[in-house]
Amino acid sequence: MPIKVLIVDDSALMRALLTEIIEGAPDLEVVGAAPDPIAAREMIKALNPDVLTLDVEMPRMNGLEFLDRLMRLRPMPVVMISSFTAAGSEVTLKALELGAVDYLAKPQAQNITLLQDYAEEIREKIRTAHSARVKSTTRAAVSPAPTFVQPKGGFSPRLLKESVIAIGASTGGTEAIKEVLSALPAEMPPIVMVQHMPESFTPSFAQRLNSLSRMTVIEAQGGERLQPGMAYLAPGHSHMRVRKSGGVMVLQLSQDEPVNRHRPAADVLFMSVAEQYGKNAVGVILTGMGKDGASGLLAMRRAGAWNIGQDQASCVVYGMPRAAAELGALDEAASLEKISGCILGALQRKPDASS
Repeated sequence: MPIKVLIVDDSALMRALLTEIIEGAPDLEVVGAAPDPIAAREMIKALNPDVLTLDVEMPRMNGLEFLDRLMRLRPMPVVMISSFTAAGSEVTLKALELGAVDYLAKPQAQNITLLQDYAEEIREKIRTAHSARVKSTTRAAVSPAPTFVQPKGGFSPRLLKESVIAIGASTGGTEAIKEVLSALPAEMPPIVMVQHMPESFTPSFAQRLNSLSRMTVIEAQGGERLQPGMAYLAPGHSHMRVRKSGGVMVLQLSQDEPVNRHRPAADVLFMSVAEQYGKNAVGVILTGMGKDGASGLLAMRRAGAWNIGQDQASCVVYGMPRAAAELGALDEAASLEKISGCILGALQRKPDASS
């Protein structure tokens, strides 16, 4: 049975293009195309689609308002398709918070090769959304208060200076990273993070994390000296590595070729952490499609790091953690709500952890 898709977009041209793209795959079927959320509501009842593609700016009802109502009353996989701008990134992050599985820019490619790449990306995201774990939400539960994890005593200055926590995530990762960071105390070793997302999104995402975390969160610019109490998000345009320079650890950005089809790639970050930090690292792999991060985590574990994977039940997409587990790269798996406690536990077990 093909995956049934309903397109919701006020542009007739976009509805026609998306229909052509989606229908180009034998395992996907467009069962309807609605010009606005009001029409979409009736089509959902009549056609029972498996996946929805949803625009943001539409007449009669904003896409976010519709998404909010949909996820409370009839939760289903939704892929947001909108323009990637600074303002658009804020809206898309809000959509992910409301329960959308993934997002994609509207196609702007002029040449046929780029359009074909875009078409395959849309199809892949729809397939992933169809297999994603989607749950009902309510207004009260959209932004739940994080469960703050208080470590027993403070960490020693040596541990804060010489350790690092490395996190990798993809589909569903914006909310997962938010939950992990918001539950951690301010006094932590530096955290380095890769989330697969476009470069126009990472500044807004870093600002959002910073507003919700006790640590200071920034988008890395390259050259930063790693400091306790700081979390660094890889920008959407570059790989991020840790390197020793002048006796201190600094961040290095590069626009080398994508790894596992991603730039930034979690594997690139994790490999550098394995090389530079060895046993003084904690690795974390969260929800996401594909296998990025698995090989890097294995290198970290072989170097003595402690690695934590998000469990299947709490993942939006159990891809990256599954790949890491199958490779033997994990020391433990835990539900999302327990990841922060696992990180603190791993740090507290290290020699000279306590101050």
